[in-house]
Amino acid sequence: MQVVRTDVLVIGAGMAGLTAAARSLDRGSSVVVVEKAAAVGGSARFAGYAWTAPTHEVMDEVNPGGDPALRRALVDGFADAVAWIRSVGVECAAAVPILRYGLGHQFDTNQYLDECRRRVSAAGRLFTETETLALRSRDGVVTGAHLRLPDGTEIEIDSTATILATGGFQADAGLVAENIHPNAGVMQLRSNPASSGDGLHLAQAVGAATGKSRSGFYGHLVPAGVPFRDSGDFVALSLYYSEHALLFDLGNRRFTDETRGDHLTAMRLLERPQARGLLVADERVYREWVLGSYVEGAVAVDKFDLAQRRGGRCGMAETLEDFAYLPPEWGYDGAAIAAEIRAVNAAGAAVRPARLHDSTPLDRGPYYVIETSPALTFPFHGIRIDEHGRVLATAGGTVAGLYAAGSDIGGLYDHAYAGGLAPALVFGLAAADAAATHRRRRPEVAFTQ
Repeated sequence: MQVVRTDVLVIGAGMAGLTAAARSLDRGSSVVVVEKAAAVGGSARFAGYAWTAPTHEVMDEVNPGGDPALRRALVDGFADAVAWIRSVGVECAAAVPILRYGLGHQFDTNQYLDECRRRVSAAGRLFTETETLALRSRDGVVTGAHLRLPDGTEIEIDSTATILATGGFQADAGLVAENIHPNAGVMQLRSNPASSGDGLHLAQAVGAATGKSRSGFYGHLVPAGVPFRDSGDFVALSLYYSEHALLFDLGNRRFTDETRGDHLTAMRLLERPQARGLLVADERVYREWVLGSYVEGAVAVDKFDLAQRRGGRCGMAETLEDFAYLPPEWGYDGAAIAAEIRAVNAAGAAVRPARLHDSTPLDRGPYYVIETSPALTFPFHGIRIDEHGRVLATAGGTVAGLYAAGSDIGGLYDHAYAGGLAPALVFGLAAADAAATHRRRRPEVAFTQ
């Protein structure tokens, strides 16, 4: 069997994996990257902003259940991650507010991923459409992996460091039901279909620790019953404006504080009967938020018009009295929902927390109604790491030679969210730096029988 020897093996070629690979090359390591899909980039191809909480205080407030060391490392490492993007020749725009509490930078993720791939192809080695069958280990130290190439040939990678960056397990229905919620199978997949838990399985097989199960997921509300046609719908159909609207479940109850953010509301809706609800906006919210940009500089899309054209359950009511005419087959009591809206209007700012600027009730008809359900981008459960990206062991300490980054990791977020690309960048860089510090010098790439 052929053996490829390298300093660093990266399994997964999305944002975290390609970042780790390019950084490893920059640190003088030889690199092999393995990707099971035909194309590199993963779900990062669909994103456009790197952002996170701007301070430790904000991170601690919005993500109190996350691992303290990882929370601090993410905030501390973000500026260096932005500098790294710029260092490879990719423009990174000035910082803008994200989700009210975050700060982030728009950049061309495709240009960045393609530049990282170019560097790997020029100075390392890239295997695509290649399956990682198992990690290799000797005396408790991970020493590479056993691969199957597209033609069925099996080879061994002998590496000083192995970095797992396969993108999470959102495409595996069993893992999603077990580690997110039994209802999670009803969610559409708002990411690439190749992330099916390979990194998690590989790590657990060599004794890696994992984070708390049922710690939530990142996703957004989308129109119920409207399938994604392509990756462009992941953003176009996301109802980001829900934090300015009201959401009711099938029991006609407002069950969450929507102002906390659409991504958190999506988690809460998953727990409700049939994981669907009625999202209500008024004329002011429609004008200011449905027709506006979710993030400064982003293209505005009329989400209501798009959902209606795509066959979603949508409707307009000139007055609250008109809610009584909601189609009965939808399963909601329109009059009861109208009564709930009146109660919110009467309570005003007492219902909508004063710490948020949008405390105006929904009292300006017409009302815009969309039935919505959550869609899944990636889970928060995954492989436990330390702040350097080293994989923690169930028996204590670390799994020697093994690192992880991106959506493969767990413990960073617990029913909270402060960016997806930022952790991929920060911990991809951290893993590469830690691997370079401890590597032993080997031939660049050599084959033996």
